Amino acid sequence: MSYTRELNVAREAADEAAKIVREFQSAKDFSVNFKGKNDLVTEADIQSEKRILSIIKEHFPDDEVLAEETAQKGSLSKKRTWIIDPIDGTMNFAHGFPIFCISIALWENREPKVGLVLEVSNNEYFTAVEDEGAFLNGSPISVSQLSPQHALIGTGFPYTDLSLIENYLSFFHALMYETQGIRRPGAASYDLCCVACGRFEGFYEYSLSPWDVAAGALIIKEAGGMVSDWRGKDDWLFGERIVTGNPKLHPFLLEKIRGHFTEEEIANVRRET
Repeated sequence: MSYTRELNVAREAADEAAKIVREFQSAKDFSVNFKGKNDLVTEADIQSEKRILSIIKEHFPDDEVLAEETAQKGSLSKKRTWIIDPIDGTMNFAHGFPIFCISIALWENREPKVGLVLEVSNNEYFTAVEDEGAFLNGSPISVSQLSPQHALIGTGFPYTDLSLIENYLSFFHALMYETQGIRRPGAASYDLCCVACGRFEGFYEYSLSPWDVAAGALIIKEAGGMVSDWRGKDDWLFGERIVTGNPKLHPFLLEKIRGHFTEEEIANVRRET
């Protein structure tokens, strides 16, 4: 089945949402509210999401939607579902730090079919369709083949769930000695795309939501990379724990995670269901 039309609609929605985000960015005059401790939402998030939803519903009125600002906790049905983050990296956006993305994914039968991540400041479009490869602004991309000692690793520091922060910092410290470096851009969808195009060799984080990873993970897979939860299994969309990398870095990161977190912490047995 071809998903060309769906990708084109995702591109249209991202284009229109980006116009809204850039207008707010230029005006530097927008409201900032808190959904929780350090969990921001701006007027730009809300207007961007509304525009994306209106375009998708116009073309695919029967599809389901899971979007950050209107989502309810739950699971994914087998129906076609668009998973949307209107601004991934809202904290960056609110502070004028120029890495924030629009992320749009289509899932069907609980599998990713289309992924698009637009890094707004640099107008970088990362796209993928299942079994058709991954692209940056229309040019094919692939993961790197570097080994751990030559690797640049991406990560994120959770700002709402700090329950594992001591283990996390210990893990971070260990990686500093075994890799070339670690970066934290502040937008998980962008981090994943950096793995896909070889800027990073791997990425890991916890306390993530489906809209943070739904598109970027497909882009990594289509670029030849590996994606799993911290157990090496497939519960990464709702499991709140993800580790990705090229074929050399993914097993390396999994092994190191097992050395710094308990089995219960790796499996996230306390998460809400």
